[in-house]
Amino acid sequence: MASITSLGIGSGLDIESLIGKLVAVERTPITALKKVESSLQTKLSTYGKMQSALSTLRDAAATLARAGTWQATTGVSSDAAAVGVTTGAATLPGSWAVQVQRLASVQSNATGVYPSADALVGEGTLHIELGSWGADGSSFTPQAGRGVVDISVGPPAQSLAQLRDKINASNAGVVASVLTDAAGARLVLRSAATGEANGFRVGVTDADGHNSDGLGLSALAFDPSAGILTMAQALAAANAAATLNGLPVSSASNTLGNVIDGLTLSLNKVTAAPVQVDARPDAESMRKAIDGFVTAYNDLNKLIAEQTKYDAASKTAGTLQGDSAAVAMRSRLRSLLGESSGTSASFGRLADVGFDVQSDGSIKLDQTKLANGLANLPELRKLFAHDDPLGDANDGIATRLRALADQFLGIDGSLSTRQDGLRARIERNQDRQAQLEDRIAMTEKRLRAQYTALDRQMASLTSLSGYVTQQMKTWSSNKGN
Repeated sequence: MASITSLGIGSGLDIESLIGKLVAVERTPITALKKVESSLQTKLSTYGKMQSALSTLRDAAATLARAGTWQATTGVSSDAAAVGVTTGAATLPGSWAVQVQRLASVQSNATGVYPSADALVGEGTLHIELGSWGADGSSFTPQAGRGVVDISVGPPAQSLAQLRDKINASNAGVVASVLTDAAGARLVLRSAATGEANGFRVGVTDADGHNSDGLGLSALAFDPSAGILTMAQALAAANAAATLNGLPVSSASNTLGNVIDGLTLSLNKVTAAPVQVDARPDAESMRKAIDGFVTAYNDLNKLIAEQTKYDAASKTAGTLQGDSAAVAMRSRLRSLLGESSGTSASFGRLADVGFDVQSDGSIKLDQTKLANGLANLPELRKLFAHDDPLGDANDGIATRLRALADQFLGIDGSLSTRQDGLRARIERNQDRQAQLEDRIAMTEKRLRAQYTALDRQMASLTSLSGYVTQQMKTWSSNKGN
């Protein structure tokens, strides 16, 4: 008897198809479970979107609840080209008259004229020291904590360009450059930073033994306190000098940082008359914070409305249609917008400063009312940002909303509870699917074993039937003879 290599050969039945259909029937519960899982995953994803939108609203409310938001100032100058102004977090509104008598400058010295940048200067050692010069140049006070920087030059003798590079690589506090014009080339030294404390003197130990004769390396010598003026000074190091409301102020740079409670002045040129600088309430940044809150609220309101609605015309429901947690959150947030606050004597509700709640729950700003609110910042700040240590009843609206959002977003909040519940249901669903998959695999294995046995049995019977038929034919043939 030939061996059976495939189910159905022995019996003539399409057993593979039959087993496939039986297994498909067994998979019907899994198909239903997968459909439920898909629905749960969609709800979980929607809650994730709500959580993200609520977090954005919480952050926007927190911005409005910060006192610093309502204390922000911006700097305004009547002549920004002469005096620029910026404000900091500590700057209070105010006005100042600034007059610039002198800008901060660097010390700048230059050698005599050489034929070119390749002309040789000499060799020896330069001694560069930073410090302050006396009013008449007869005294020099070195910078505290900074010593003399020695720069070896040659041998062989160095050119202007080579000497420039050596000085710049020495970190001596001066910057060297070669100035070339129709007359020739000169080596120019200038302080790396402005201010009278960044002046410098240059001593020379010349290889030719003469340190101040103006020949060789001594052409760079500069020390008025010792009567050495070989290198000419084109500009003296000086502090900026100005008056602020008539009071003299000085700075090593042309930026007067934190000159008054975070106020920073940029001195750009000497002024013949005072320049008016103001620190004014930054209404633009406050309006931006309000707009950010409104946008965040409207985005969350729209998301919840879309996910909880039922469209009777198309007979389709949102993912969270009928979900009590989502509906309750939207209702509570909308209710809070209409609550009154006793923190401000001028504004009792958000509607008083232009927050008009529309029929769909969204906020539309009345710009006229909002402008009136911004014109009374102390009271507007109370309406939004007041934080009463004695109880929530006297908190500002933004403070309340931030706290409410924290409740929703907290570990025990409704959003977290719903998400945890959905995750647990998804996990149970997936466990049940896995159990059914195991059962189906066992069922398929059992069916294959049964049908394999049946196929063999029927193949054996078919073979026996053929043998009996053949014997009967043989018997009948023999009987006829």
